[in-house]
Amino acid sequence: MLFNIFLLIAGLFVLIIGGDFLVRGASSLALRIHISPLVVGLTIVAFGTSAPELLISLKAALTGSPDMAMGNVVGSNICNLALVLGVTVLIGPVRVNADSIQIDWPVTMASSLLLFFWVKDYALSFYEGLFFVAALATYTFFIVRKSRKKLKADIAMEAELDVPDAPSKNIWKDLGAIALGAVGLYFGAEWFVDGAKELAAFLGVSQRVIGITVVALGTSLPELVTAIVASFKRETDLALGNLLGSNIFNVLSILGITSIVKEIQVNYVIQHVDMLWMLGVTLLILPLMLYQRKLGRTEGIILLLIYVYYTYNVIV
Repeated sequence: MLFNIFLLIAGLFVLIIGGDFLVRGASSLALRIHISPLVVGLTIVAFGTSAPELLISLKAALTGSPDMAMGNVVGSNICNLALVLGVTVLIGPVRVNADSIQIDWPVTMASSLLLFFWVKDYALSFYEGLFFVAALATYTFFIVRKSRKKLKADIAMEAELDVPDAPSKNIWKDLGAIALGAVGLYFGAEWFVDGAKELAAFLGVSQRVIGITVVALGTSLPELVTAIVASFKRETDLALGNLLGSNIFNVLSILGITSIVKEIQVNYVIQHVDMLWMLGVTLLILPLMLYQRKLGRTEGIILLLIYVYYTYNVIV
């Protein structure tokens, strides 16, 4: 069991480091050909930070573990809006801007609902995945175009997305970072999924349980750490929008790409239990956002209690 836990932790560590190398190298290359930092942030950085989840879902689906692939995304979405956001607002209040209410939340809810209804036949097919990817491209184009009109928002978003100001001095350094990142993502996903499978077998629990809890929490750790650091720095203006955006990306990109590569089978419990929890938490966020246009400690306690209760029910 200790070896499985070590493999899981080592895989997660290598995944995170690999994703970081990939983001830095690709961002520098994009800036080198004069793509704006905002566009880099909303495309390359967003994709790179979700690369660990994507590799895990692909690896799980291709090796006959669809419950882990789907559980990873559904569990991560619940984790983002209940645990990560809950911890963030406990440390400091998060202001709710108009875009989160008018754009981010409706798209998050719509993508979650679409996923729920499309897996009524207990599968996510190639064509449904294709639609998800096309929808993500349309959404990304829309927010890039909208944000370009607001210089102040551009500057704030670029800072929040941690986009470099200029490319590195050596193109080979960028290419090396991309190659190193890709290798790290590949081996990290191998170790993490293998460790999660063995851990599930050792504990005698289903791969759905491991996917919803261990894998989802592990892949949400970067968002959690980033949110906590931002809260202590009182830089939470974009925290809610970023978490909602992460959930949109999880459904449209990770499940979209994975189902294009291989149709994802969905079990009854994920469809009728976990997805309902994901929809419920997403729906609850709306009145919490509308109340005083600010999320504070009371909302944080509510969200954390929901996550603890949900996790307890999954495990027990």
